[in-house]
Amino acid sequence: MTSAKPRSEKFERGLKTRRAVLGADYVDRSLEQADDFNWSMQQLTTEWCWDEIWNRPGLDRRSRSILNLGMIAALNRPHELKLHIRGALNNGLSKDELKEIFLQIGVYCGVPAALDCFRIAKEVFKEIGQGDAT
Repeated sequence: MTSAKPRSEKFERGLKTRRAVLGADYVDRSLEQADDFNWSMQQLTTEWCWDEIWNRPGLDRRSRSILNLGMIAALNRPHELKLHIRGALNNGLSKDELKEIFLQIGVYCGVPAALDCFRIAKEVFKEIGQGDAT
């Protein structure tokens, strides 16, 4: 598995950020499940997305989460949206801010996209024990 795979400094920096945003359990599970076929994607994602981009000084993590939610919703990637809703909460966004983001997504990406955002967010809220209250 991945334990024998070399890990660069970029990987380790990206891994720290990736765990902070997405949660260590999810990230560690992804790495544990990686094999020779998909390890390269884990490495690319961790080094490129999570170190090269997420660790840049130009935007804070909250801002990057907001951008990701809009782009992922527009691309119709529900699995990634669910993951990044959790990340947005970890980065300090409130449920009210998420609601406003999803309403704006409805205007620019379409009502079906926004409806999916609200539905997926409610799943996340339930999973983390936040129910429907703001």
